Amino acid sequence: MKVLLIYLAVVNIVAFFVMGVDKRKAHKHKWRISERSIFILGIFGGGLGVLLGMNFFHHKTKHLKFTIGIPLVLLLNIVMFGYLLQKLK
Repeated sequence: MKVLLIYLAVVNIVAFFVMGVDKRKAHKHKWRISERSIFILGIFGGGLGVLLGMNFFHHKTKHLKFTIGIPLVLLLNIVMFGYLLQKLK
C-alpha cells in the first residue's frame, strides 16, 4: 500500500510539472508535449496533478477536451486507486 501511495505522489508531481513545462514551451513557440501524452499521464494516476497544473499555470483551461476530460480522468483515478487501496488493506 505504501508503494502505491508513493507512486501516486510521484506521478502527480510529475504531471503538475509537465503542465508547467508545456505552458512555458507554448509561450516560447517551441516543441510541445502532446495532449495525448498529458492524458496518458493523467490516466496512469496523474489526474490530480494535471488538473492542478491546468489551474495553477492557466494552461489548457479553454480546451473543452481538458476541462471535461481531465476531471473525468481524475474521477477514474479516484475509483481505480480507491478500489486498489481497499484490496491491499
